[in-house]
Amino acid sequence: MRVLAIHPETPQQRLIDQALDHLRAGGVMAYPTDTCYGLGCSITEKKAIDEIYRIKRMSHDKPLSFVCSGLSHIADYAQVSNKAYKLMRLLLPGPYTFVLPATKLVPKMLQNKRKQVGIRVPNHKVTLELVRQLGNPIISTTCQLADDPEPCMDIAEIKDRFDHFLDLAIDGDFIYPEVSTVVRIEDEEVEILREGKGDVGPLLAHAL
Repeated sequence: MRVLAIHPETPQQRLIDQALDHLRAGGVMAYPTDTCYGLGCSITEKKAIDEIYRIKRMSHDKPLSFVCSGLSHIADYAQVSNKAYKLMRLLLPGPYTFVLPATKLVPKMLQNKRKQVGIRVPNHKVTLELVRQLGNPIISTTCQLADDPEPCMDIAEIKDRFDHFLDLAIDGDFIYPEVSTVVRIEDEEVEILREGKGDVGPLLAHAL
């Protein structure tokens, strides 16, 4: 497994380019976020998405979330109501997953039965820069195998658990894993599906 030590505040372009080449070639990689290490690939690469399901031993009827680079990027993949826009503008980037109605650009395998999709904009410069330069989202799921007691916390654990599955990982130092807060917004109704990292106060203020 190759490890890229990309600076968290001033990402080196030559290393970003190496990660982009890997994603564009249909590769799967481990990468840091503001909640935990993620396991991801480009959402345009179906074989790579299938590989993530295989690695994690997940059923394909369990949809995966993905990372967008910002609010304008989200609008390409989700129907954003006025209330959703106001909340996302207030809270993103941050440790939240917004479940919104999907647009036609979202692969069906990433939608739930209600044709909704989970979208993240994590507060992590490296990951956001990758997505921005890639031009499309990357998958967001915890870097964790089915029988792992908890997600990987550092690059040593990623090497130990994923060395046979992954060719590339980005070192984001130690990350204590905390789940994101998941909120569904549809028809101007706000519903907190899971309370995790991040202030839920603004969400509760808008929930019906």
